[in-house]
Amino acid sequence: MNIVLVPGFMTDRELWSDMLRRLPTGSQIVHVDPTRAKSIEEMASQALLDAPDQFMLVGFSMGGYVAREMVRLAPQRISSLVLIATSARGDGEVQARRRSAASAFDPAAFRGLSHASLRTSVHPDRANDVELIDRIQAMSVRLGGRVFQQQTMFRRDGDLERLVEIRGATLIIAGTHDRLRSLEEAEELRDRIAGAVMVLVDAGHMIPMEAPEELAAIMTRWLEGRLAQ
Repeated sequence: MNIVLVPGFMTDRELWSDMLRRLPTGSQIVHVDPTRAKSIEEMASQALLDAPDQFMLVGFSMGGYVAREMVRLAPQRISSLVLIATSARGDGEVQARRRSAASAFDPAAFRGLSHASLRTSVHPDRANDVELIDRIQAMSVRLGGRVFQQQTMFRRDGDLERLVEIRGATLIIAGTHDRLRSLEEAEELRDRIAGAVMVLVDAGHMIPMEAPEELAAIMTRWLEGRLAQ
C-alpha cells in the first residue's frame, strides 16, 4: 500500500517517525517535501508529481489543506483520505497580520519556533516534556527561515462549502486537548464530508508525535474496516 504523508507548518518527516514502523507491513511511504512551495496550491501540485499513481493520503494540520487540494486536483488517484488535527476554515485576522509581518521578515534571523509557542501545541500534561518540545523545535530549525517565511505567507482559504465534493473514504482524527484546532472544526469536516468517520485521541495538536501508537492503530483499524461511522 502506498501512503503519502503531508506535514504541517514547519514540520518535516520527523513528524511521522514514531508511527511509521507501526503501520501495516509493506507500506510504501512517500513524504511530501515542505521546502519548495510558495502556496498551498503549489505544494499540492508538486506533491502529486512525486506521488505514485494510487495512494492513501494523510494530511496533518496545514497539510490537511494541501491534502484536500490534492483530492480536488486528482480524486481518481487517491484511494482514501486521513485528515489529522486540521480545519476547513479560512484565515482570520491573526493569520492575515502574520502574513503581512512575514513579508518583511529576515530569514537569517530565524532560530526556530519558540518553546513557549510549541508548548501550546501539545497536551497540557506534555508542556514540560523537554524531549518532545526539543524534537518539535528541531524540525523548525532544520527547515529554516526561508521556509518559515514561505509557509507563514501561505494563504489558507476556507473550503467548508467545497467539502461536499470529497467523495472518497475519509477519516478525521482530532486531539481532545488540541489548543490550536477545536473539536468543532473537526466536526465540521466530519459532518460535511459524506460518510466521514471521526476518532478522538487523548492528545494536543501534535498527534503524530504525542500518540504515534494510537494514531497508527486507528489508521490500521480503519483501513481494515474495523471502524464504524
